[in-house]
Amino acid sequence: MEKSQTKKKSFWKRPEGITGAIFLGGILAGIGVLAAVLLPVLIPLMANTLYLAIMLVALAAIVYMFVDPKIRNLMWYMYKSVMRWVTGIFVQIDPIGILKSYVEDLEDNLKKMNQQVNKLRGQMHKLREIIFNNQKAIKDNLQLASKAKETNKQSVMILKSRKAGRLRESNVRLEDLYKKMEVLYRVLTRMYENSEILKEDIKDQVMVKEQERKAIHASNSAMKSAMNIISGNKDAREMFDMALEAIADDVSEKVGEMERFMDLSANFMNSVDLQNGVFEEEGLRMLEEWEKEGVSKILGTEKDSLLSQANDEADVLDLNTPIKKPVRDTASHVNQYDSFFE
Repeated sequence: MEKSQTKKKSFWKRPEGITGAIFLGGILAGIGVLAAVLLPVLIPLMANTLYLAIMLVALAAIVYMFVDPKIRNLMWYMYKSVMRWVTGIFVQIDPIGILKSYVEDLEDNLKKMNQQVNKLRGQMHKLREIIFNNQKAIKDNLQLASKAKETNKQSVMILKSRKAGRLRESNVRLEDLYKKMEVLYRVLTRMYENSEILKEDIKDQVMVKEQERKAIHASNSAMKSAMNIISGNKDAREMFDMALEAIADDVSEKVGEMERFMDLSANFMNSVDLQNGVFEEEGLRMLEEWEKEGVSKILGTEKDSLLSQANDEADVLDLNTPIKKPVRDTASHVNQYDSFFE
């Protein structure tokens, strides 16, 4: 397993860590109260040699439990197990269950993304039509201005020239807007394709690993796990769950990025008024900020190539090409999460 993929999340950063912190605070508070109550009783007993010896032996046993690494690890393992069980009563922390919920989220998001792509395609068609009509109007006005100049109609020439100039300025803004829409379209379609593959990969992992996890948990009882901890060996059950948690964390980041970009694109499209040829600068600013961000979790290195394609005039986008649902080649496809268990 690669270190970057299996970097273990701290216990205190997990949901059960919050429960553990609360319980630990309660235990420390209880010890403090108990000490305050028992101290007046224990001080007189210390005068008795026998009682003092018993208390020193008890104290030595407690110190030994915290000093010996095997006993300390065993106690820590048992504490984490209890906190995980308690947290699981109220919160979904089972990695298989979490991955199943992400599959449902992806299915819902893919439907919404498909609708967004279709809406964006419609807006882009309208925008191209507006730009084309403006180009035609510019040509007509320039021709009328030229004829007015030949016939010494100065006022008509100025009027038509200015109108052509305004339309040209409008088209410059609309062309820039179209390029930004093209970025959105290319990114949304590629995210759609990659997310479809992601969904299928997660489904495969859940189907296979759910059975494996049951088998591992059945063959690695709590007692056997405890003995592994005492022996200093890695616990197979904990290692397997750690890999599943790493997958869940990775999927969480990808689903989050997918939803953020969908929100960004929806806000951008809602800010565009094609009828009047205006749009809010805030939507453009947000898109430009996304373009400048680092590598995308879903797109990977494809992000830079998609941006280059959108700004390459030679690479003409065909809006009439329907979105194709990607089909995995089961013979050659490598599940992107298989390496997490290596």
